[in-house]
Amino acid sequence: MRKSESSVAAAAPSPTPLTEYPGEDPRAARAGIQVIARAAEILRTLSSHPGGLSLGAIAKEVDLPRSTVQRIVDALGAEGLTMSASGGSGVRLGPAILSLANATKFEIADLVRDALVDLSKATGETVDLSILDQNKAVFIDQVQGTHVLRAVSAVGAAFPLHCSANGKALLAMLDDAALAKMKGKLKFEQLTPHTLRSWDDLAKDIESTRATHVAVDREENSLGICAVAIGLLGPMDQRIAISVPTPTHRFVQNEALLTEKLVECRARLLAGPLRRA
Repeated sequence: MRKSESSVAAAAPSPTPLTEYPGEDPRAARAGIQVIARAAEILRTLSSHPGGLSLGAIAKEVDLPRSTVQRIVDALGAEGLTMSASGGSGVRLGPAILSLANATKFEIADLVRDALVDLSKATGETVDLSILDQNKAVFIDQVQGTHVLRAVSAVGAAFPLHCSANGKALLAMLDDAALAKMKGKLKFEQLTPHTLRSWDDLAKDIESTRATHVAVDREENSLGICAVAIGLLGPMDQRIAISVPTPTHRFVQNEALLTEKLVECRARLLAGPLRRA
């Protein structure tokens, strides 16, 4: 609340808190903000369950009374932000969510650009942003490193999934059914003596990447170049990978540092621009 004005003429009044306005009941303001926060939490919970959830399941997920969830879901439904799930046994996100998402027109490169720049500064290396495009990893953005000798590929370049760090990071994000479909699309072209030669070998790398969140390319795509990468989900569940390629001699010396900074970048994005729940 606003503090009382001092009887001393020279003392300036305290500024009004951002969540209050002249004449507004502070308790009502706080209650309104709490409702918005709870509604956002419910929407994020539903986004993680595309098939929908029962009111009881939502209440358990967000740790709220079922009656409170019911009121908020009813209000969201009136705005088209939620709707009945198939069979009427639960609630799912509504069609108005899609129009709101489209209206933001966020480019994934814009969302993560600051993190890419900071990662490049922290490592001195080039940082690439890729997306999954059928059976290829395609570069859509890049921050070049500061070393004279550095790994640089053109934005728009496509890389095989089986022998690149960004490709393996993207594969590790697929569920088993999607991986099974992808299996028939990969040709396992041998680009270097170190390129993985079979699905069994790749599957081991995918499992390792799922466990550590970090994929590694040890001269599998290009001799003299190694890389580490992480995979992340962007808006509308777009799969992206952030990779740090570097000449092999520096990679051998700095692999632990590169991995550490990449993991920190992942945590930063998950807590900020790519936060999902």
